[in-house]
Amino acid sequence: MRAAVFGVSDGLVSNVSLVLGFAGAQAAGDTVRLAGIAGLVAGAVSMAAGEYVSVRAQAELFERELAVERHSLHHHPELEVQELTGIYVERGFDAHVAQAMARNAMATPELALETHAREEIGVDPASLGSPILAAVASFLAFTIGAVIPVLPWFWAEGTAAIVASVVLGAAAAFGVGLALAGFTGRSRLFSAARQLLIAAIAAGVTSAIGYWVG
Repeated sequence: MRAAVFGVSDGLVSNVSLVLGFAGAQAAGDTVRLAGIAGLVAGAVSMAAGEYVSVRAQAELFERELAVERHSLHHHPELEVQELTGIYVERGFDAHVAQAMARNAMATPELALETHAREEIGVDPASLGSPILAAVASFLAFTIGAVIPVLPWFWAEGTAAIVASVVLGAAAAFGVGLALAGFTGRSRLFSAARQLLIAAIAAGVTSAIGYWVG
């Protein structure tokens, strides 16, 4: 859900900027619409590809670390017990209790690997993430955000379409800020206002450059 909200934010900010940039250059309505659609598709595909590569690379890295840990557990079990004992001692456990906990964790290969993975690598071996799911989620989230500022250009153009894009983009940015506050724990009003300000600055700068170039 967190990744989805950030994906919507990326799609919204980038495409409302792109649409208003073309509109600022006084491009025809169909040109602005085409630019918005192109930005939506290109951004969504790019986000999906980037997310897939990122999650796949991270999973492969963790898999390599787990393989090293599995090899060490099999060939050097006592060393692994000492390592785990040291970790528990650093966390404040009594040395005897820490050693008992470490030996208990080493009772079975599956439990030993899971415990060492969590304590040493900071990862759950059963939850390395799905690259495909991450890619699809990013694609859909970006698309949802990016389509919002383009919608008015399907039935209007000129000032009316620009105003509608600004209003829809502002409302969506405010909503994204409210959603982000649910994850960050910050003030909803502060988060919504900050998101709105970021979108406004990005769109304003791009629109001004479009106007100047046009």
